[in-house]
Amino acid sequence: MIPSGLLPTRPPTLHKGDAGRVFILAGAQGMSGAAALCVQGALRTGAGLVTLGLPKRLHNPMVEKLTEALFIVLPETSEGTLSLAGLPTILQACEHADAVAIGPGLSQHSQTKQLVRQLLPKITKPLVLDADGLNALAEEVDLLCRRPLPTILTPHPGEMGRLVRLSVEDVQRDRQRIATAFAKKYRVVVVLKGHATVVASFDGERYLNTTGNPGMASGGTGDVLTGMIAALLGQQLSWFDAARLGVYLHGLAGDLAAAERGQVGLIASDIVDRIPFAIRQYQQQER
Repeated sequence: MIPSGLLPTRPPTLHKGDAGRVFILAGAQGMSGAAALCVQGALRTGAGLVTLGLPKRLHNPMVEKLTEALFIVLPETSEGTLSLAGLPTILQACEHADAVAIGPGLSQHSQTKQLVRQLLPKITKPLVLDADGLNALAEEVDLLCRRPLPTILTPHPGEMGRLVRLSVEDVQRDRQRIATAFAKKYRVVVVLKGHATVVASFDGERYLNTTGNPGMASGGTGDVLTGMIAALLGQQLSWFDAARLGVYLHGLAGDLAAAERGQVGLIASDIVDRIPFAIRQYQQQER
């Protein structure tokens, strides 16, 4: 089922500030690609301004890779991951954003995980939590109860298993029930990725996605999705609507890429390139 009527129209007087300001906290030494794909996903989904907070040593290479993004250079650990010392600067950046995304390529460095856990109760903007952000959360899941607003979580089955202390096999056997129960218990929106991605909301709403293909089982595709959902949150969609439309458009972009290139060898940047075409097709379906 197509989640219709969700993408806001753009008046002639729209400027970049009106299109949503997204702050993304991502990246570590050796994992800069995840941050780049998340930023590109947000930009291609229509965010007016995207700012990436990243460790200092990643700044120069990322400036060359992401010409349309803004950057906040943050203190780093000796291993090139985000340091706890960056907490005040990160919170200030979040206050200037309409939506925040945390997680892609952050690493599982102990200090970086501590940083994420300290941030979660303090961020007062709509938030998407993915990848290493979820890994940090898994050690203290009840932090979600201290969030001032609902959160969108985008786990794959392994990450979902860590959150609920179950095996991947157990999660896969009962995807809808597990996602729905977790969403209600912690007042979040869960995007349980995989075939027929489940989007479950804290208020009982649920959506099963019908787009996407096996070619999307490739590194980085989830990072793209995180950026897309954050961009839609920044455009003032509700938590549930941003999640389900992001999932639908992400899968549709993957289908367009597969139709052109085939499923084997499909990579995350192929999906990024086809997001505008997926949005155009979605808009045409509504006319």
